[in-house]
Amino acid sequence: MKCKYSSLVVSLGAVPYVIAADVMTDVSGEVPSYQQSPERLKKTINQAITNFEQTPRKHWSFRITRYENEEGDVTSSIEQYDPVLQEGKEWSLLQLNGEQPNEKAQRDFVEAKRKRSKENGEHSYSIKLGEMIQTDSLVFHAEDAENLEAKFRVKLSQLGEDATKNLLGTLSYNKRQAYIESIEIVNTDEFSPMFSAKITDFNLSLSFFKIDNAVLPHQQALSMKGSFAFFTEIDEESLDTFSDYQYRND
Repeated sequence: MKCKYSSLVVSLGAVPYVIAADVMTDVSGEVPSYQQSPERLKKTINQAITNFEQTPRKHWSFRITRYENEEGDVTSSIEQYDPVLQEGKEWSLLQLNGEQPNEKAQRDFVEAKRKRSKENGEHSYSIKLGEMIQTDSLVFHAEDAENLEAKFRVKLSQLGEDATKNLLGTLSYNKRQAYIESIEIVNTDEFSPMFSAKITDFNLSLSFFKIDNAVLPHQQALSMKGSFAFFTEIDEESLDTFSDYQYRND
């Protein structure tokens, strides 16, 4: 089964970062709890999404360690991105399946990155949090001194409209640092991303961390099972880990 969905990644914007205070008061002058105020919940999460998507990714270098298991076919790689390098050389492949890649592998890697950048826009990826998290559907789930949890309906255009009806997300918001710390998306029923394909088990986990005022990806894990054309098994697992961030504004 070569119709991969494990390449799903999070969108990073390339415009100035902004911060807005999360303060909403009722007529008594008190700040209502998130459970009491759905509007405060939506405003808070919308601002967190904006802050993430407006983090200026073009100023950060980073490393990605990738692992993928597709029906037993295991691949791994280590990639490096450095925005201050010459155009077309920002990305480099450091390791492929545990070995140093040859020149052809390097060329193929760079060309694939070039095509993806052309299709999705400069410094952009295929998923935007503002699209994935349907904020009108946000519902309070839990809260303690450090974190707020909310559930929401999910839209992943790569998986089609049928998936939208059968995916449920849970996010954890760090109240002290004002950012979305993690997101987990699971299916509530089987769905069909395309004709003759059926997904029975789906789990997408995303985590983030904050460096100064920048909200950056930390990990993305995907697990998916199902079938294609009734005979071919879909069984994919992938893990992408982002590390070694450095602010580069040379």
